[in-house]
Amino acid sequence: MAAMAPDVYRSMGLRDSEFERIVGLMGREPSLTETGMFAVMWSEHCGYKYSRPILRYFAEYKKAMDGAGLENAGIVEIGDGLGIAMKVESHNHPSAVEPYQGAATGVGGIIRDIFTMGARPIACLNSLRFGPLEGDGEAAKRNRYLFDGVVRGIAGYGNCVGVPTVGGEVSFHPRFNGRPLVNAMCIGIVECDKVATAGAEGVGNPVIYLGSATGKDGIHGATFASEELGEDNHAKRPNVQIGDPFAEKQLIEATLEALQTGAVQSIQDMGAAGLTCSTIEMSAKGGVGMEIDLDLVPMRESDMSGYELMLSESQERMLAVAHHGREQEVIRVFEKWGVHARVIGHVTGTGRVVVRRHGEIVADVEAVHLADMCPTYTIEGIEPDHCRTAKAFDISQIPIPGDLGATLVELAGWPDLADKSWVFGQYDFQVQTQTALCPGDGDAAVLAPRGTAKGLAVKIDGNGHWVRQSPYAGGQLAVCEAARNVACVGGVPAAATDGLNYGSPEDPGIYWTFDQSVKGIADACEALGTPVVSGNVSFYNHGDLGEVLPTPMIGMLGILPDASKRCGSKVHGPGGTLCLLSYTHPEVPQQGLGASAYLRAVHGIEDGIPVPPVPALEKVLCHTLAGWINQGLVEAAHDVSEGGLGFCVAEMVAIPGFGAEIELPNPYGFTRCDALLYAELPGFVVIAVKPENIGHLRAALPSDLNLAELGPITDGVLRFRYNGDVVAETGAKQFAIRHASCLDGLVQR
Repeated sequence: MAAMAPDVYRSMGLRDSEFERIVGLMGREPSLTETGMFAVMWSEHCGYKYSRPILRYFAEYKKAMDGAGLENAGIVEIGDGLGIAMKVESHNHPSAVEPYQGAATGVGGIIRDIFTMGARPIACLNSLRFGPLEGDGEAAKRNRYLFDGVVRGIAGYGNCVGVPTVGGEVSFHPRFNGRPLVNAMCIGIVECDKVATAGAEGVGNPVIYLGSATGKDGIHGATFASEELGEDNHAKRPNVQIGDPFAEKQLIEATLEALQTGAVQSIQDMGAAGLTCSTIEMSAKGGVGMEIDLDLVPMRESDMSGYELMLSESQERMLAVAHHGREQEVIRVFEKWGVHARVIGHVTGTGRVVVRRHGEIVADVEAVHLADMCPTYTIEGIEPDHCRTAKAFDISQIPIPGDLGATLVELAGWPDLADKSWVFGQYDFQVQTQTALCPGDGDAAVLAPRGTAKGLAVKIDGNGHWVRQSPYAGGQLAVCEAARNVACVGGVPAAATDGLNYGSPEDPGIYWTFDQSVKGIADACEALGTPVVSGNVSFYNHGDLGEVLPTPMIGMLGILPDASKRCGSKVHGPGGTLCLLSYTHPEVPQQGLGASAYLRAVHGIEDGIPVPPVPALEKVLCHTLAGWINQGLVEAAHDVSEGGLGFCVAEMVAIPGFGAEIELPNPYGFTRCDALLYAELPGFVVIAVKPENIGHLRAALPSDLNLAELGPITDGVLRFRYNGDVVAETGAKQFAIRHASCLDGLVQR
């Protein structure tokens, strides 16, 4: 065999040192197919070469990596013999090139991760980032194209596959110009004693290909997702997979039915790296090998090479190992559903994956070499200059607007804070008829799954501004806000999954930010008792202005003892009282306005640091609030986040058409009236209660928490006072119209 030219393996994403390591492991130069297999399995997307050391901050990840390895998704037991499978995945790179298919296949991929565990998918969520939509320039036009395509892709796939899209979030910033973040989350429900595994076992057991035929789409998609995109994005379109939601629906039903037969020993989705990933990971996890005959693989094009067949990322495909002699049971189920099912090989005891095409061996590799021996890299991180200067930001230099009521309406029309019904109105969030609290109605979605009285609160949250300015605190804040969101609908926070989106880890400043923010996430989750059970890392996200905002997105699951006791975020009408539930912060830098939405939207300033949370007290607050809601003592709840207390109250009362007379508290001695309205203080939740219940709440209030009356819910006018003086006033209708109309106007330009 002639020596491989360096340009060949470099084009696949391998470094010279990595290729040399492969030669050392194999004792020879790899073939073209073997090189491609190593390249995808040793990419950051599959091998986590930069992130793996840092992900060990997560206790569940460390335990899995030190033991049997990771499964396709995490499982959380909720009682009644049931478990919830949950995971977040990113599809950032494909969505930047082909937004509709990139987003659609992101949805399809995360759904497969869930039903591969034997869980029926019951809900999807998404977290999206785009460049600004305003303006007539080329960047704005491109951003609107990406925004429209991604949302349509999510809707087009999710609506057809029959899994409701029940929640999500969207925000905009110039650092996402031409480089969206598209993170998809899915949860599913499974009987705990019927969870499927990916570890192949049983020498002689047949290996079965399941699903759509293999084509040439998505080849090297995993390495594509592990590199920066440049000006030749259009040339990368062949790397983007093409999805078929109807085929996925058939695959869901066939897979779940086949798993019920007991004939399936193990199963894995053919996701990133396709047939390579599934054969390698299943073999390595089970300590076995496989013999694979590619001639038996269903193909869309008969002339496909071994290289193309092993690296294709065609969608809606699975790989299963059946118990010997029971393969026909599996095949019959899939054929009943109109899905390809074909034996393409068998399990061996060699630990090697041997692949043939046209009778010739095109790959013969040790599974653990690809799955477990990817080199890892640790960078000497450096705190970025902007993190240091942010701590010294002087809020006193910022002028206070003369009309803070007008400022509140201005915030309502800012895209990040405006109504997102243009987005979720395209999603079918009621299919399966288990959605008990819909998008826009509460701080999290609530599902009432059949087979249990319990409810599931689900939310995905993230704020790259906080993380950029103060990475450790920003990581903690993302977790704590997601936990508060599920508590606001009545859920006790139970577990988390994360989507970690950053620029190049080879940049010392970005690596430091990644390290610090992940540590913040891990520490907050430990304090809250919400283990990170699954997740995803996406590096090399760079837009027109450089790296994107560092954006960890936290998916949170909360459990309601009774789904019927769920709580929304909008008040029901006059007669109730708004109260502020909170804990006391040891420090509130920059009067709570650092890194705030108010500074960005009103003053055009991105500076300062956010107020760090106290995760141990967040746990007390979340459990207390969820308990009150489940006792029927709270009529509405909304956490104070972007836009501060003023915006939180306005969303609760003005959007449904009511008003309020609010006396603003000032426990930290703020000297600015805009800080009283717009400071972003974690651990603050506004609740609507009946006046007669306030005494009950005070009597049950833990000593670590505070409860302050803000004022009554009224008709029509929203008025804020401090020490009796009016500091802001606006009509509910004015706020609601501005809030509702912003996004529609921008998209339809």
